[in-house]
Parts: sequence; C-alpha cells; structure tokens
Amino acid sequence: MAEANHPVDKVRQLQDQLHLAAKRSPGRRFHALYDRIARRDVLERAWQQVRANRGAAGIDKETIAEVETYGVERMLDELEELLETHRYRPQPVRRVYIPKADGKSQRPLGIPRVRDRVLQAAAGLVLEPIYEASFKEHSYGYRPGRSPRQAVEAVREAVKQGKHWVVEVDIRSFFENVDHDLLLGLVGRRVSDRRVLKLVRQWLKAGVMEAGEVRPTVTGVPQGGVISPLLANVYLHALDALWEAEAQSLGQMVRFADDLVVLCGSQAQAKAARSWIIATLGGLKLEHHPDKTRIVHLADGTEGIDFLGFHFRWLASEQNPIYHVARSWPSARAMRAIRAKIKEVTAPRAKRRLSLEDIVKELNPIVRGWGNYFRVPGATRWMAKIDHYVTWRLALYWRKKHQRRRRTRREMPEVHQLGRIVGLHRLSAAIPARGRP
Repeated sequence: MAEANHPVDKVRQLQDQLHLAAKRSPGRRFHALYDRIARRDVLERAWQQVRANRGAAGIDKETIAEVETYGVERMLDELEELLETHRYRPQPVRRVYIPKADGKSQRPLGIPRVRDRVLQAAAGLVLEPIYEASFKEHSYGYRPGRSPRQAVEAVREAVKQGKHWVVEVDIRSFFENVDHDLLLGLVGRRVSDRRVLKLVRQWLKAGVMEAGEVRPTVTGVPQGGVISPLLANVYLHALDALWEAEAQSLGQMVRFADDLVVLCGSQAQAKAARSWIIATLGGLKLEHHPDKTRIVHLADGTEGIDFLGFHFRWLASEQNPIYHVARSWPSARAMRAIRAKIKEVTAPRAKRRLSLEDIVKELNPIVRGWGNYFRVPGATRWMAKIDHYVTWRLALYWRKKHQRRRRTRREMPEVHQLGRIVGLHRLSAAIPARGRP
C-alpha cells in the first residue's frame, strides 16, 4: 500500500542543502543567501519560532499577541517588502536586567522588537546549517541536537578516564565584549553576501535603549537577541579551531557557549593549557577573569569544579570505597538559584490572595524542571534539601495568609497534608538511589 504523500518541508530541505554544501567544501563562501532569508516560507517558519518562544516586547511595546491581532500575514508582508526594497532598519534593543544565580549581581539583556526577532530567526534558519558544518565536537552550547547534559557527561567521562587536572576558564563579560569588526570578519569567512553581512552589522549596531535614552553599541552581542547565540558560537569557534590545530594534545576541552573547561592528565599540561587559552583569548580581544580562571586538582577529592550548574568531584564509590568515581551534584550556585525562584513564587506579601493550590500549580513546573536537569544518581540529599525548603516556604505562606503566629513547619501538619492533597511535586521521591535504575 503506497504511503500518503506528505508536503515537502522546503525550509528543512534548504537547510539540508546548505549544510551538505558547507560540509563538502570547508573553504566555500556563500554569496546568495539574502534572497533565501527573505523567502516567505522561511519568514513564516521564523515567526513560528518567535511565537513559540514568546518573550517580551521591544522598545515599540508591540507584543506577540498584538502582532496576531494586527495580522501575522500583514506583518510578514511588510517585512518581506522591507527586505526586497532594502529599506529594513532594526530598532534599538530594550535593556532589562535579570538577577544572576549568585543573587548579588545582574545580567543585562537586550530585547529586540518582535519584528526584528522574526528577521533574526529567519537569518538563523539560513546561516546556522552553514556554520554547523564547521563547529567542533567539543562545542555544545546553543546547537541543534546538543544539550548542557551532554557537556556535563563529557566532563564526567573525562574525569573518569583520569584527566584530574582541570582548567576552569571564566571569560569576563563575554557577550558585552565581543569585538564587532572581528566578529564580522569571522562571519565573512563563510558568507560573502554583502546584504547578509549588512543585516548582521545593523543588528550589532542597532543601539540600546535604557531609561528612555538610546546609546550606541560599540562592542558586544545582545543577550536576548535571537541571532546572538549563533554569533557567539561563530566568534568562539575561532578559539575551538585554534585549539584543535595547536593545543589539542594538552587535554580535552569542553565548551558550552562561554562556559569552558579543559581536562588534563598532568599539572604541566594544565599550566600550558591555561597559558595558551589566556593568550588566545587576548588575540580575540577578550579577557579572562584572573580570580576565576584557575587550575583545580581533583585526584585527592578535596577540590572540585563547577560546570553548567553541577559540582564535580573524584570521590570513593558509595558501593565500594576501594574504587573512586566521578561524582556530581547541584552546585551551591544552582541551589541558591532555585531557592531564589521558590522564594519569589511563595512571597506572602505579593500573592496573599492566591490559594495554596494556586501557588503549588505555579511552583511545580519550576521545581520539576530543575529536578529533571539535576536528576543524577546520588543527588537525593540535595533534592531533599529543596523539598525541605519548598515545604518551609509554603508553611510561611500559609501562616501569613491565615495570620497564624506559629513559626515552624512541624507545628503545622495542615501544610504537609494539604501539600499532598494538592499534588506538590517532591524531588526526592522522583530520583533513583545510586546504583539503581
């Protein structure tokens, strides 16, 4: 029986063709990409991506919902015409700040308007397959088919293989310090279409609006821009390629965007790797943080490293102390970050009108998502700590809401019982013990 005909995904077909061509010819520069970015099916797919990611409005205050009310087809018609007539100009990004995981500092985000995000997504659909053909195996950040957990597993496997001298690398304010001219030169190594290079330059130079004032952008790529992760990978691919050509024998590099470690078999290799990375970052007009770029020795179990939210140590096995294993659990920073989110959701003064059931409904996806990421054998103790904190915060919320004076969760069995009734997600109940499936 013949299979039913399915419509051809022409965008996917285009991406496959570009990727194959780039793979076959590593030195090829692509010159006819602008018209493909302006294709209607590419713009429609880009809109679908932007809509799925939601996100806040830019400086024009136009939201996703307002675009849908205005008319998506109408909006895409306008973008298509602007591209065809070369009259497209991006607006400055809107600067906002979000707290970092340390709870002390803030991370700047630059939010483009929705229409600019659609065009950036369209450019990403066309450009990403080309650069993906060249990116290295040890690069895991913001790439299709790759994830933070894969990078974490690569570190764990390297430690397991005996690479116990680790270089932790901290690139100081990477996204804010990317050099525009150098980045455009690196983009131009694979793209010769001047119209596309102009688009990238416009996004880099669009400016930032903060407190009602527009400031020019001299360096950096805005965190919050759809195209920014790809541009960041293009920039740091120069580091990856040089490492593979010059220093690969020193150890194993694992990189997720600007988070980077090198795992080495000896102290001499680690020192050489650290010196090489510092010098090469300087050539890319980037700086390392001198206090946070360090060499850690894992062999005796007294020191550990933090990477992508996990803390790694080389410790005796719980099953057989004769053997040592690469152990990992949520880092102190990751624990502070989840506690801060839980505290925000359960803040009594802000949400006292909500029922405990409503709070739990809001809390469960946050706790479950955190637990899914950090669910590794042996992490039960850290999961139990978060369970304890959630219960304590709910008890505090319950006491404030009902104006009770009791201060400890043990004095309020109603909260424990209600937590079970409303389906509070328990992390420690969802993680296997070490050695079990």
